[in-house]
Amino acid sequence: MKYKILKLRECRDLMNISAHWFHLKWKVPVEAYMESMKKCIENKSNVPQWYMTIDNEKIVGGLGVIENDFHDRKDLSPNVCAVYVEEEYRLQGIAGEMLHFACQDMKERGIDTLYLLTDHSSFYERYGWSFFCMVQGDGEKHMSRMYMHKEG
Repeated sequence: MKYKILKLRECRDLMNISAHWFHLKWKVPVEAYMESMKKCIENKSNVPQWYMTIDNEKIVGGLGVIENDFHDRKDLSPNVCAVYVEEEYRLQGIAGEMLHFACQDMKERGIDTLYLLTDHSSFYERYGWSFFCMVQGDGEKHMSRMYMHKEG
């Protein structure tokens, strides 16, 4: 892959622009991202963590690892969240590389099992994720799919 995946905890100067980038993609308040990213940078615990994929100086993808991605199964934690790749960078394997990178990094931090809430039905399987169960998203009418990944 010709792009760089960066750990936000090692690139503090990306926090503000990253928080705004995620806000534009997911419409979650910037302040929520800033608060989570500050905790990541303070590095006092394994979760949350944030990862950005960069092409030159431009953010082209990102994802986070948080305790709970707005669902009722608080026991299924931590969760990969906010997986996003800019449209013009899709179909190049960036999402798969980011997922692998985050899983490896979390394993090195002592966490080998991650969960992911999604409405996709086949996307994550190609990256080693397995359907685990249906969960109720906060404020959602319909159930969503919960996937699990255990790093071996």
